[in-house]
Amino acid sequence: MRTRGPTADRTLPTGGSSTADRPWTASSRKGARASADMKKIAKTAGITLLLLVVGTFVSLRLLGYEPSDQRPGLWLTGERASEPTTDWSFTEDHQEIFVQTRTPYLIPHSVTTYCALHDGDLYIFSAYYEGGVFPDERGWNRNVMRNPRVRLKIGDGVFDQTLSHITDAETRLAVHASFVAKYPEWSSPGLENVHILRVGD
Repeated sequence: MRTRGPTADRTLPTGGSSTADRPWTASSRKGARASADMKKIAKTAGITLLLLVVGTFVSLRLLGYEPSDQRPGLWLTGERASEPTTDWSFTEDHQEIFVQTRTPYLIPHSVTTYCALHDGDLYIFSAYYEGGVFPDERGWNRNVMRNPRVRLKIGDGVFDQTLSHITDAETRLAVHASFVAKYPEWSSPGLENVHILRVGD
């Protein structure tokens, strides 16, 4: 009796896959692993960048970043006045002071400016040397008109104050004269282009 030989379909194991499929499966797994690794690297880089940004802002908030001449700054730090200031005569010894204003995006904007006394009140100004409409030409002017609460740094002292824009012609003329007297080398662009702000309520 003849023994029947194996059929052709028995050459592949039941439920198995051909060897031709295996390289494709390995490649797919390698690609998926690479994609997962890239996502992990991107996530780590994003977290690192976020921590770096947060750390930088915390450092600036604690240590301050003062303006310098024409370059603006951010937070002002120093010895904060604990009592209301009623005598500003000490400011006569300071040629420049810093003013920190409040921006709409919560990060402060600080600048360098001049100050002068008139009848016991302290004044600062913003000069528009090329003309223009107040407060449009200066970012810190717009900040003050929107929110008059500011921080002044005079010497090592820090003073939280409010500013008010002076429009009275007689007061403006007298205060402008005080600025000219204190800063004889200052070239005023003319009273119409000098916008005066009084410190305090």
